[in-house]
Amino acid sequence: MNEAIQARYGELAESECCLSCGSAVSACDPRPGEVCVDLGSGRGTDVLRLAEAVGPDGHAYGVDVTSGMLAAARKTAAKLGVANATFLEATFDRIPLPEGSVDWVVSNCALNHAPDKAAVWGEIARILRPGGRFVVSDIYAVEPIPAEHRDDPEAVAECWAGAVPKIEYLAHIALAGLGAVRILEESAPYAKGKARVASFTVAGQRPKRSCCCQG
Repeated sequence: MNEAIQARYGELAESECCLSCGSAVSACDPRPGEVCVDLGSGRGTDVLRLAEAVGPDGHAYGVDVTSGMLAAARKTAAKLGVANATFLEATFDRIPLPEGSVDWVVSNCALNHAPDKAAVWGEIARILRPGGRFVVSDIYAVEPIPAEHRDDPEAVAECWAGAVPKIEYLAHIALAGLGAVRILEESAPYAKGKARVASFTVAGQRPKRSCCCQG
């Protein structure tokens, strides 16, 4: 599966085409000094926007599995002299950041690639601080994707083979312990390869620790 993604997105690393299905970063509100993570950061455009928003006392991380995209992102960051952005090669179910270290997680049309979406949302919950927030744009399947297409490299690379039904998508978020979940925008169903899918942007947060103090 990763081979198909490497092949497709490696070729697109130096292109000008749009690679995502939304703009999650436009729906978040990072403040100076905060830490942000973009899962599926591609050429790094959103990471650099986040790095500017959080300023020198904050930091923005891009996580991607595609070496070509990471190389392009690092090249741009170096060219622009952006010191508070770091790009990490990793899968989304094993994010190399400490527990409770992140204020914002964003992602654009990338989580549907992950084989174990429950593990991905568990990782998002793990790295977020109590009260930390996420905004994710992604696609979901209007009808379940037929089993024969799920391991088709071309379908995987085209972003539709890994899509799951909306109810399953939202269940993964809830089971990870994330709350205050709301859908910010949602498209009408449309054809994607041999499937019918829809795009949406979902937001929420890791609950804050409750106070057990006694008066």
